[in-house]
Amino acid sequence: MTVRDTLSWITQTLQSAGIESGEIEACWMLWQLTGSSPVQLRLRGDVLVSREHRQQLETWVQRRCQREPLQHILGTAPFLEWEIEVSSDVLVPRPETEVLALKARDWLRQRAGGIAGRALKALDIGTGSGCLAMALAGIPGVSVQAIDVSEAALRIARSNAARLGFNDIDFLHRDLRSLGATEFQNLDLIVSNPPYIPTDEISRLDPEVRDHDPRLALDGGADGLEFYRILAKLGQQWLSASGCLLLEFGDGQAPALIRLFTEEGWGEISAEKDLSERERILIVYPSAARAI
Repeated sequence: MTVRDTLSWITQTLQSAGIESGEIEACWMLWQLTGSSPVQLRLRGDVLVSREHRQQLETWVQRRCQREPLQHILGTAPFLEWEIEVSSDVLVPRPETEVLALKARDWLRQRAGGIAGRALKALDIGTGSGCLAMALAGIPGVSVQAIDVSEAALRIARSNAARLGFNDIDFLHRDLRSLGATEFQNLDLIVSNPPYIPTDEISRLDPEVRDHDPRLALDGGADGLEFYRILAKLGQQWLSASGCLLLEFGDGQAPALIRLFTEEGWGEISAEKDLSERERILIVYPSAARAI
């Protein structure tokens, strides 16, 4: 079977299973096997696919038709400029989280010389695969800590960081719900993509998410805001006066979050949109800080 025929077979099989992105995923599978980009695959449409590769593709397609995420099947997911290791122990990074990472990078770059003569300190809460922590650590002069309640997630985060050369990130096993006001001090930036799906809505999620992403990374309590309440109470005690809190949140949650942080006495609060023009990133400053 040729590359062209193989792409067509995978696309049609996945689409028949209700996977609308079948054509993209077909290219992704062959790219992973052959090292040829989607453009190269189109140009080499008449090249024969080896029996070994065909057998591997059949296995992958069968698993994908059962709605296992392709990232779990391949073991990796793209994030910014990297290909990072993922599994059912961590949330598969989404494009929305790349937006959060880029905003955090920009904030740090604007203060790259440090503040008040000291290096910048950043914290990633619920690090999962470590993708946000690595985005922060890529800015020179930034000291990064990252916490997660899951030891399994931390193993993957440490593996990603070591493989990509981020050896100075301090990964810590911590449960946000059990931390106190003095756990961290004088931080310049806190970032987090906390669980924000209301408990009752999890059963209605796509099977790729509902059945394969860790529930710990999804379940935000009855209204989806459990972890934001904790951050609203502790964040100002952990941040320096000139610090900033950057949070990803779910569809339609912006008004409730702005009200929550306002009631907790924070200063400037704003919500910014993602690439699909949906409000997605909460930017919050302590009451004594000013946005720059």
